[in-house]
Amino acid sequence: MSEERKLAIICSKGSLDMAYPGLVLANAARMMGIEADLFFTFWGMDIITKDKVDHLKVVPVGNPAMHMPQFVGGLPGMTDMATTMMKKEIEKLDMPPVHEFLEMVHDAGCGIWACRMAADMMHLKREDLVDEVDDIIGAMEFLEKAEGAQLLFI
Repeated sequence: MSEERKLAIICSKGSLDMAYPGLVLANAARMMGIEADLFFTFWGMDIITKDKVDHLKVVPVGNPAMHMPQFVGGLPGMTDMATTMMKKEIEKLDMPPVHEFLEMVHDAGCGIWACRMAADMMHLKREDLVDEVDDIIGAMEFLEKAEGAQLLFI
């Protein structure tokens, strides 16, 4: 194949269980020599916001993969319990915490971009975001970067 492979991942959800898919795929791409970019938008901005990145949660309500009745997921303490359980499983797999994973993929050459519209909507400035964010850019600018890439929406 003469053309270089590219992967562009749009991360739109900010829960702990939704932070890892994009990071794992970006890391795998970079390990294979594939150019990779992550674009964080809407609630995915929590993953790259300094005061939220280390406090992401797993919310069982509305998540059918939790295999529990919805009312149980809404009981006090269930979010904390689900979060603790997932963190323990992630640790067993020797996976880094989210902020460390962001550092790792960025150091490997992955572009990390914040959505301008989402940042404006959430009143976030560059200094509110983790250092690994390359810039805050608009959707059209990201699509230009992603031209020719396999695009994944998470």
